[in-house]
Amino acid sequence: MAAHVETIPFSRPFLAPTSIERLAQVLGSDHAHGDGPFTRAASAKLRDILEGGEVLLTTSGTHALEMASRLLGFGEGDEVILPSYTFSSAATAIAMTGARIVFVDIDPATGNIDPELVAEAVSPRTRAISVMHYGGAPVDMAAVLATADAHGGIPVIEDNAHGLGVRSEWGMLGRIGAFGVQSFHDTKNVHAGEGGALVINDERHLDRAEIMREKGTNRSQFLRGAVDKYSWVDWGSSYLPSELNAAVLDAQLAVFDDIQAARHRIWDRYAAELADWAAQVGATLMNPPRGIHAAHLFYLLVPEPDDQTDLIASLREQGIVATFHYVPLDTSTAGRRYGRALRPLVQSEQFSRCLVRLPLWVGMSEAHVDRVIAAVREWRPSRGTG
Repeated sequence: MAAHVETIPFSRPFLAPTSIERLAQVLGSDHAHGDGPFTRAASAKLRDILEGGEVLLTTSGTHALEMASRLLGFGEGDEVILPSYTFSSAATAIAMTGARIVFVDIDPATGNIDPELVAEAVSPRTRAISVMHYGGAPVDMAAVLATADAHGGIPVIEDNAHGLGVRSEWGMLGRIGAFGVQSFHDTKNVHAGEGGALVINDERHLDRAEIMREKGTNRSQFLRGAVDKYSWVDWGSSYLPSELNAAVLDAQLAVFDDIQAARHRIWDRYAAELADWAAQVGATLMNPPRGIHAAHLFYLLVPEPDDQTDLIASLREQGIVATFHYVPLDTSTAGRRYGRALRPLVQSEQFSRCLVRLPLWVGMSEAHVDRVIAAVREWRPSRGTG
């Protein structure tokens, strides 16, 4: 690779136009801790995007998942169904309660949990079903909820870290289950550097969630004037983000539609301009059902696992950073300790070993996208397919 060639990173955090202005307002005020004006403003914008729900900003998506596990009361002897192909935070949030994880396989067409295998995994010990909308492409929520309802109304947690703003035939992602979880890590479509949100769709959990988020105190009630003093009333932790994080998030959410439009333009170019190449080499491009997704990522599946390493290395030689994604959790050290699978999860393993994600971030120029597409189109499997 020539030294002068610009590296195209896999991801680059977006700087919203008014971020610095909002941060200056916080730093110039007497309120840098949480639950200030930017926390309220960002929460209101999120409710608008989600079309409802009670929104509690958190310090991370991981912490929102932990809150959901605590609110549902998981404990020793309980089981929670989870796709193996997901991020570790979804699993650690269950493991921390003492509950056992039951890993199930995915639908290779989407990377999402397979609803038929969810139904198979339910037992008398099942306390919840946790799903993830991979790449913002919707899980078949009708099938998952049918299983949940058939077994007495098992709560469903939606990990919607990839899918903010996506409308499915079952409703807005993050608003269909008992809880929705959002992540605002700086690799996400909108970010706060670090941050998240718990979306509460069952209002019975709201009062306890507020207490849990405020270190186990009823401080939120005190601030609303509902009590004259606040004190320790339940288990909790410091899940409330600072106003600095909330200010960055508020600036991002103010231009959410612009962010999404820019990401979709890049996604659409990859889908259109790599189709012929994929057919030639036997690769499979991301192709969500009914074209519904968040443009959070664009992946392709190469024919063989060895091709994954080869393609990533080939792109890196040309100054382009592409990457794999999750290693199935049931195969991990912690997964074997805290969970079990009913059988080998062959689809998750194959998906993981063949998937390559291409750069996708707001600010990628047409020239950047041209380079990525050209570099991918040049690659051929070492065995000479095509």
